[in-house]
Amino acid sequence: MVDGINPAQSPADLRLERRIFAASHGRDLTPEERETLERIRPPRPYPVRLAVQAYDGPIAMLPVAQLYARDVPALSPPQGKDLLQVLWCPFDHPIMPRTLLFWRSAAAVTDILDTPPEPPAVQFDGYLPEPCVLEPEQITEYPDHLELSEELREQLKRWSVPQAAEEDMDPDTYYDCVLSNAPGWKVGGWPAWNSTDPSSQPCAECGTGMEVLMTVATFEEGDDAGNSWSPHPHPGAGPYPGHRGYNATGVQIGSGYRQHLFVCPAEPEHPHIELMT
Repeated sequence: MVDGINPAQSPADLRLERRIFAASHGRDLTPEERETLERIRPPRPYPVRLAVQAYDGPIAMLPVAQLYARDVPALSPPQGKDLLQVLWCPFDHPIMPRTLLFWRSAAAVTDILDTPPEPPAVQFDGYLPEPCVLEPEQITEYPDHLELSEELREQLKRWSVPQAAEEDMDPDTYYDCVLSNAPGWKVGGWPAWNSTDPSSQPCAECGTGMEVLMTVATFEEGDDAGNSWSPHPHPGAGPYPGHRGYNATGVQIGSGYRQHLFVCPAEPEHPHIELMT
């Protein structure tokens, strides 16, 4: 479903819009570019009358990530599987896309399509991932301070005072910004609790405490983390309209949040959970 405030766009138009903004970075738009952008997103009077538009029939989901166990040690696939494919719907369900996880054996994947099917429209620009080549980097991170005991929090606060002073940072936020949760897309690790308090996520099938499988992030680096988590950007990798900072994937979750996918460690093929933080 599409509301009248955020009219859906075709994937082809969204990619064309991105190319125009990338090519015009640092200069004014040409008349031809402006004309194309107005065709893609024509000016409309406000207030907008709310309307709902339905697309009949099934809608193809968009590929989000394809990960091989040989490249990502933290993946922990089910027995006999070595490939994870993550897809999502290009519409809100609500506040973020609904995802599907497919655990597969790479050797069994045959008859690969040259051109995968695409949906007729995408609700938000940030729901159309930009193709990227992955360069996995293994890192060490620690739980959010909200998951630590009061005693350990006080110890960290005292330890952070001289460390934060060296980098001209707030000691109250130094641990979370520099050491705890790495920003950006990642497999495994700890969830970030930026917009909600920590909560247990039990598996609906067996009750086992679920763990983070993957994090889909809007940004590859935080606002206040200094250089501790700075990635190495590739030429031409964003930023795109509506995004701040380094964003090679073009993905935006909410107004700049992260989407965590939790899975059952006892049986990864049990239904997973999505949480935006």
